[in-house]
Amino acid sequence: MTGTNPRVAPDRIREHAPKLADLTDDVLFADVWERPELSPRDRSLITVAALMALGRDVQLKGHMGRALQNGVTRDELAEIATHLAFYAGWPAGMTAVNVLAELPD
Repeated sequence: MTGTNPRVAPDRIREHAPKLADLTDDVLFADVWERPELSPRDRSLITVAALMALGRDVQLKGHMGRALQNGVTRDELAEIATHLAFYAGWPAGMTAVNVLAELPD
């Protein structure tokens, strides 16, 4: 890792693609996520919606957890899944609810 930013990228990514891990830590989370133009809560809503729509379930799980930490409620995450089922496809909404159900309370 470079700088003093916290490590966000999983060790598995760091082991196989260290530069991608560094970019995740130093650019995505230490720069993009910290920009003041959007709140962390808003960024979480946008990110979760995009990951749901794209069917990126592995990343969705982590970002749903981050969204909860950023003040998004479980009910709001369920509502995003319900809403996006009509725009991104029924399987995307159903899968997102299954990911949400696996998150610890």
